[in-house]
Amino acid sequence: MTGLFPDKLSAHLYNSGVIAVLMIDDAADAVPLAQALLAGGVDGIELTLRTAVAMQALRSIRAELPEMMVGVGTILSPQQVHEVKEAGASFGVSPGMNPRVVSEAVRLELPFAPGVCTPTDIELAVEQGCRLMKFFPSEPSGGLPYLRTIAAPFAHLGVKYIPLGGVNAENAERYLREPSVQALGGSWLAPRELIARKNWEAITANAREASAIVKSVRG
Repeated sequence: MTGLFPDKLSAHLYNSGVIAVLMIDDAADAVPLAQALLAGGVDGIELTLRTAVAMQALRSIRAELPEMMVGVGTILSPQQVHEVKEAGASFGVSPGMNPRVVSEAVRLELPFAPGVCTPTDIELAVEQGCRLMKFFPSEPSGGLPYLRTIAAPFAHLGVKYIPLGGVNAENAERYLREPSVQALGGSWLAPRELIARKNWEAITANAREASAIVKSVRG
């Protein structure tokens, strides 16, 4: 067990390397979008709870594409932890470190990665048993140099990070080579506008590029 994440799931995240972070406005787009990502070699997604159809999208993908690892992000309340768990999410993610939300995830045994940006955030998350965290917003906060600095005091505890925010195809390789990075949050793979235009070919191309970067670093 890596904190709140079972070893098998943690290894899957590491091997996948990139998790596509998605905002879906039309539930009918969920399955073809996931298929487009799978076609490009990306088998992990984070559906953000920023749209009204996110939970419906989760259920559709889980039902039709069981090979896709589906997490849910932007979890802001204990009630949402319940909803996400009942809908069958593989894991949960929040933008910040809310002790009430993480406590509920622990109680329900939902693998959970809270968002962190400061040493205090990391310390609070460690106290709750977390060992995998989302580093957000990554580039605006200082990118890899900043992550290395705040991660250093906790490295002996095995804490790992999923950077998100300003991560893209240009800097992905540098992040993936960092020992503390478990995987990347890839919001660039399927931007909202590409999904709205149902440009599945472009999304597959983005996923294929990201998969190639992961393979070049992690084999």
